[in-house]
Amino acid sequence: MAIQEGDKAPDIKTSEFILAEQRGKRVVLFFYPKSDTPGCTKEACEFRDAAKTFAKREAIIVGLSPDKAAAQKKFSVKYDLPFTLVPDPEHAIAEAYGVWVEKSMYGRKYMGIERTTFVIDEKGKIAHVFRKVKPEGHAAQVLEALVGK
Repeated sequence: MAIQEGDKAPDIKTSEFILAEQRGKRVVLFFYPKSDTPGCTKEACEFRDAAKTFAKREAIIVGLSPDKAAAQKKFSVKYDLPFTLVPDPEHAIAEAYGVWVEKSMYGRKYMGIERTTFVIDEKGKIAHVFRKVKPEGHAAQVLEALVGK
């Protein structure tokens, strides 16, 4: 069943990030398919460029993909990303959040990340869900939700 607004956010506990340690802060958790691809780069760079504004809204940004830590590190350094990237090569976290789905490209079916962003409130509940995200303009869309527009 898909996670809905108001649900408790599934726990995340990796060496890079522990969700429970973020209580009292809002967390913008964006799932992206693959580091250093055009759409994912666009999305990550928009979050990078708005990072200070997110911080002023007392929200931290966390990106999550099925890439291995080395690929994410390279991506983070290349684009100077000022937020945590969480590797999920076994896609256990993506499955817990319901974003590991069957996709189709050129008639070929495969499993992958459905680009989705969750805003988790200070108490660990899902405040907003953005499904099937278009990378361009998404950071601004999330910022609007944080201000309640």
